[in-house]
Amino acid sequence: MEPNQDTVLTESATDAEWPRPREGIAVTHLLIVRDVARSRHFYADILGATVLMEGPPSILRFHNSWLVLSTEGGPTDDKPDVVATAPQDSRTLTSALNLRVADIQTVYEQWSARGAEFLTPPKVHTAEIRCYLRDPDGHLIEVGQSTGMPSAT
Repeated sequence: MEPNQDTVLTESATDAEWPRPREGIAVTHLLIVRDVARSRHFYADILGATVLMEGPPSILRFHNSWLVLSTEGGPTDDKPDVVATAPQDSRTLTSALNLRVADIQTVYEQWSARGAEFLTPPKVHTAEIRCYLRDPDGHLIEVGQSTGMPSAT
């Protein structure tokens, strides 16, 4: 995504924080959102991401990964048949962020205190404890803490 004339780089962003690998691959996750400022607030102020570029698009460093928050829009010259849209139905899952944490109860309490609305409290499953929340556009986010190795069945 190319920055537009309204793009603002944050002063605190260092070169090391940007997803520019010297070798190999850096994974970023593109989220199409209806309101970049609203989503940036959610990921930065509630979940604790670092804003590298205000946007749109907005680029955030989120622990060991990056999020690109971009607006909806029509085709471009390099993807002429693709339309970017935010989720239309929060009940249909097509993609999700999966966040693995060391202490799910602490994360759940901290993010809840900041305004995150979880679907349920953390639930114990076979090899993990997990819970889910949605961002302002309905993107599903799984938060999980591993408690053992998952079975292959």
